[in-house]
Amino acid sequence: MAKAGLEARKVAVHAMNAVTSEGRLLSEALPRLTDGMEASDRARVGRLATGALRWAGRADRLLGPHLRMKPEDAVLNVLRLAIYEIYVVGAPEHAAVDAAVSLTARSKAGFVNAVLRSLQRRDPVWEDTPLPGLPKWLKKRLTKAWGKESVTAMETVFAAEPPLDLSLKPSEDAAIWAETLGADIRADGGLRLQSVGQVSAMEGFNDGAWWVQDAGASIGARLLSAQTGETVLDLCAAPGGKTMQLAATGATVTALDVSKDRMTRVTENLERTGLNAECVIADALKWQPDQPFDAILLDAPCSASGTLRRHPDLAHARDGSGIDTLVALQEQLIGRAVSWLKPGGRMIYCTCSLFPEEGEAQIEAALTRHKGVSIRPVQADWIDPKWLTEAGTLRLRPDHWADVGGIDGFFIACLEKRS
Repeated sequence: MAKAGLEARKVAVHAMNAVTSEGRLLSEALPRLTDGMEASDRARVGRLATGALRWAGRADRLLGPHLRMKPEDAVLNVLRLAIYEIYVVGAPEHAAVDAAVSLTARSKAGFVNAVLRSLQRRDPVWEDTPLPGLPKWLKKRLTKAWGKESVTAMETVFAAEPPLDLSLKPSEDAAIWAETLGADIRADGGLRLQSVGQVSAMEGFNDGAWWVQDAGASIGARLLSAQTGETVLDLCAAPGGKTMQLAATGATVTALDVSKDRMTRVTENLERTGLNAECVIADALKWQPDQPFDAILLDAPCSASGTLRRHPDLAHARDGSGIDTLVALQEQLIGRAVSWLKPGGRMIYCTCSLFPEEGEAQIEAALTRHKGVSIRPVQADWIDPKWLTEAGTLRLRPDHWADVGGIDGFFIACLEKRS
């Protein structure tokens, strides 16, 4: 067994343990755990941990008949990873089992070997096992908001590995890059790749011709319609996809985020793409600009419940607590942003949440609080009519575009400050 392959599996299990035992997200755990690793190995660790967590529900169903009781997370995640490698990745069974045994403490190695050998003898049909379901707390909330049928459709999308979406610099030719990368051109002009490898090794990455950004995450900046010469604020800017979109319009962009580490990624992405923005590390609840802005993009902190298709670890690390705190923070940020707009200015408020209290209800309450603000109905010829609400806002659900890989769930509203 290759040492590098075993090390990647080991780090992936540690990352999974951080999620299931400590309630941390992979985005928090992986940078520390993979520090010093080659880019290709970091990418493999991320794929293994994400994939194993995505399919953990189905893996647990297969394991059920072979377990008297649920083992500790450190052991269960080794079993989940082995099953993911065998049934999804297509790794040789003996290699996956041997790796699982090697990754387990000596006192539990025999148990892991016995369970996986027993599973092999039973030879279950992976595709006949029910898809992973959402955790009860999340399924209950989403069913109340969108109905049982819609939630079932979302679960189907969540279970599949999502395609890779790219945003292009305006100076780049979408048709040429689609042919070069083997991608499809989305309705909104971005690119979508169904087969994904190591992103940093793909043509055009080092040259900054494009950046990775889910289609749903790109829509808010598109709808802001920043123009050359305008002053624009990207509030809660990290990791920088929206900042790059705004900077590429020729607008004078200020990118604000409270996290120094996350803002480092914004700076790196700007340097790679050759785009310019003023990067400010500050708390938006305390910071004050020198002058008001023509336009503001507020992608507010939220539950991130709409991003499960890309971040299955959320279902294992979160329990639904803290939503009220996030809603209160969103209210404060909306108030700050409105006060920084010029008369006649506009702002996009968006959240990657499927909960109405972080979207539709939040904007309804904001209009009551801020009498000088109104909704500007969003318009674009590439917008699917199913996304539009009666109020003129957008509601994206993961099961939209399901036939081509889905889209992250988002709520998006454009507000205008009256002159």
